[in-house]
Amino acid sequence: MTTPAIRIPFTGPLPPAIIVPQSARTIAGAVDAVSAFFTAPPSLHLRGIDVGRNTQTVLLTGAGISVASGLSDYRGDQGTYRRNKSYRPIYFHEFTTRHESRKRYWARSFVGWPGLVKAKPNSTHWAIRDLGAKGYISSVVTQNVDSFHSLAHPELSTLELHGYLRSVVCTSCRNQFSRQEFQDSLERLNPAWAEFLARMVDAGALNTDNPEEQRRKGLKLNPDGDVDLAEAPYSTFRYPSCPTCLEKPPILKDGTLGHVEVEPDGAWLPSSTAGILKPAVIMFGENIDPAVKIAAEEAIDDAGRLLVLGSSLATYSAWRLVERAYRRGMPIGIINVGGVRNEALLFSQVGSGVEGSNFGAHVRCSHPAQAILPTVVSGLSRNHL
Repeated sequence: MTTPAIRIPFTGPLPPAIIVPQSARTIAGAVDAVSAFFTAPPSLHLRGIDVGRNTQTVLLTGAGISVASGLSDYRGDQGTYRRNKSYRPIYFHEFTTRHESRKRYWARSFVGWPGLVKAKPNSTHWAIRDLGAKGYISSVVTQNVDSFHSLAHPELSTLELHGYLRSVVCTSCRNQFSRQEFQDSLERLNPAWAEFLARMVDAGALNTDNPEEQRRKGLKLNPDGDVDLAEAPYSTFRYPSCPTCLEKPPILKDGTLGHVEVEPDGAWLPSSTAGILKPAVIMFGENIDPAVKIAAEEAIDDAGRLLVLGSSLATYSAWRLVERAYRRGMPIGIINVGGVRNEALLFSQVGSGVEGSNFGAHVRCSHPAQAILPTVVSGLSRNHL
């Protein structure tokens, strides 16, 4: 497999966190600082004709908030990129053009899916629900594809920036299908792999939320729902075609009629020119849907402050939203273990007295979100807009 030109950003350690205020080094101090962040008066430095409901906060969340649910993050101390130096995801162009790459992806996803389904929202997600109910949150923008936000607080506006794993989508006709139904098809087409997965279940690898315990029992569940399987025979794995394209071949982008060919039991054949199903997520190297991009920008513009939870902001899609908030003059808070992208730009001038800056309203702490947010929300009264 050739190495693509796209480079995964920040796979190594990031610079240390710049704690703001200094009292936020402790859990108690961080709780006080984040509480003050939520209840501070609207910033006088907000720019834009329509500053929206500027007493409310927009949240930007990342993989770090799902670690407490048993998933790995990417860049934390025990994250995927730190734990496995050779790991890299399958890229969009690889998935869409290479049959062998799809075999590898779906084999790993097949084994990882039951663990993802079993994982549940944790105290951070429930705290976000309560913050929304009390009137402090305008919306949530998440990089996560685990659907925990929609499970925990379906009534709170949530934008899934990178899509979601609960569905698969056809690259030809764009129809979506249930990931669980797709899983059932994978099990039927791959009895030997299904037997392997059953052994993992019997070993109890799916009965723990502890990533270390999962790894001891043979699983390494990544944030995108797949697992590390050393020396697995991926070439034996099979996957189904899009049922819609199989029944009614689509017109391809070049104007020709596509065709889908399958084995007698329904497994997709590489002689096909259509009907490839992919996860309904934005894969590395794939563009975010323009409508989603615009909606994320509007979520920033419609709030008065931004709080980042569990993200190192390594992906540009996340950083550009923080940069937008920064340029608008929005107070910015970050709760993330370890450093984040462009940390010095956001926090190095705090307390320096730079004219025109609203740095006193910022907050930065290096603690797990579940250690801070539940206590914060329990001490806040209802926000009367």
